[in-house]
Parts: sequence; C-alpha cells; structure tokens
Amino acid sequence: MQRAIGARTAPLVVALAMLAGCDANGQFVGFEGAPEETATAEAAAAAPVETIERDVEAPEVFSETDRGLWDGRPSLGGVWVAYPDVTDPERVLIRNTANGESVVGALFRRERDNPGPLFQVSSDAAAELSMLAGQPAELQVIALRREEVPVAPAAVPTAEGTEAAPAEIETASLDDPIAAAAAAIDEAEQVQTAPPAAPANAPAQPFVQIGIFSQESNANNTAANLREAGLQSTIRQQTSQGNTFWRVIVGPAASSQERSEILRQVNDLGFTDAFAVGG
Repeated sequence: MQRAIGARTAPLVVALAMLAGCDANGQFVGFEGAPEETATAEAAAAAPVETIERDVEAPEVFSETDRGLWDGRPSLGGVWVAYPDVTDPERVLIRNTANGESVVGALFRRERDNPGPLFQVSSDAAAELSMLAGQPAELQVIALRREEVPVAPAAVPTAEGTEAAPAEIETASLDDPIAAAAAAIDEAEQVQTAPPAAPANAPAQPFVQIGIFSQESNANNTAANLREAGLQSTIRQQTSQGNTFWRVIVGPAASSQERSEILRQVNDLGFTDAFAVGG
C-alpha cells in the first residue's frame, strides 16, 4: 500500500519543485540568461553612440549649372567660385561636367556683372578641376550641408566567443573653405599696399579675350586678322597642368565705352565668344 501511494505522489513532487522555480509573475527563473550576458547587453545599450560628420548635397539651397572661367591670374582664398545670384557664402561641391573632376570649395557673390561666363573661378579651383586659363568650362555647383551619421558599434562578446572588432574608421575634420578663404583674403589685405589709382572711367577688365589656341600658328593667324581689322591684338603664351597654349587678346581699352566698342567689333568679325578679361 505504501508503494502505491509513493508512485502516485512522485508527479506531485516534481510539479511542486517546478513551481518553486517560478518568480512572482509565473516565469521560470532558470530560463533567464546568465548574469554576465545580461550585464554586457545592458552596458552596450547604455553606451553613447559615436558619430562622424559627412557632406550631403543640398540643391534646395543652391544648385546651378553654367559656364565658369579662370582668367589666368593667381587669386587669393583657396578653392572658390563666385556667382551673381548669391546672398550668403556657401560650402559647395564644384564639378567640371566636361571631365567629371570635382572639388569642395566656397561660393561667394560676384560683385561685378561682366560679360562672359557667370561663374568666376579661383586659380586653386581651376587647378583642381583641370581648367585652362581663359578657356570657359561648364560647371555644376551644388550647396553642401553637414550631417552626423553613427559609427559601427564595437563587437559584443557571444557564447561562442568574442567577435572581431570592426575596422577603425579614420576620421578627419572637414576644412571650412569659406573661413579659409576669408582668412587668406584678410591676411593679404593687411600686407599688400594699395595699387596706383586708375582713371575714374577706366574699366576693371580692359582687355577682350578672343580665344585660346593649342597651336601657335592658329593664334598668329587670328592675331594677324585682327590687326588687319584695325584692332590691337596680343598673343600671350601660358602653361597650365603641363600644357602650353596661346591666348589672343585685344586692348587695353582706356574706358568702358572703348571696351564695349572692341567687343562689338570682334563680334562682327565672328568671334561671338569673346569676353572682357583683366589681362
């Protein structure tokens, strides 16, 4: 009789033991993760997320595609372009659509509304974009904005072992071309002396550029034709990015009216892409 009672009691004992392992909510304590794993997961969740900065295009702020020109003279302030319809300086991506080369620089307002390409290009920007002096190129200029993105978190130990930590991301501070350009211009203005005063009616860009030629003979023929038409033409040999070229210009003009008359004459001769330059 006692053996029969014991056999019937065994399942009841097992059930009571299982109930003893439950918490107040009826969950089995034995099914929870190990204390070390729980602590590691909680520490990973509480750790601050590291971020890095990157540039993103913001065409809603500024986006223009137009011809740009470097006039061949060295310019201050690093990499920048200037455009007439600009209110505030911007950090921009400048892309030469002809060769696909691009550079991050600054965008400023162009103060003078001169004939020719709308984008005025600095010498440093021209070098980065492989632009030749006096030869217009189509530029795409888009405003940039900075955003923060999270860095991949460190590896978390697992039951099988510790995962390899991800490769470190090399970060560097993003230079601000607007501040750099402004600082360079301010410094130059402090050390440079004022140039001799020019006549009140003298144009800021007294020459008219006819074109850029890769063959000297073509430049000579063009200059000769201009002289036959009564225009004072000059050939200037220059080198950029290891390439030699010849610029043909007419002038200088003593006044804005004379420069306008030169432009009219050369346009009548078929040089419709001529524009005013400083020299």
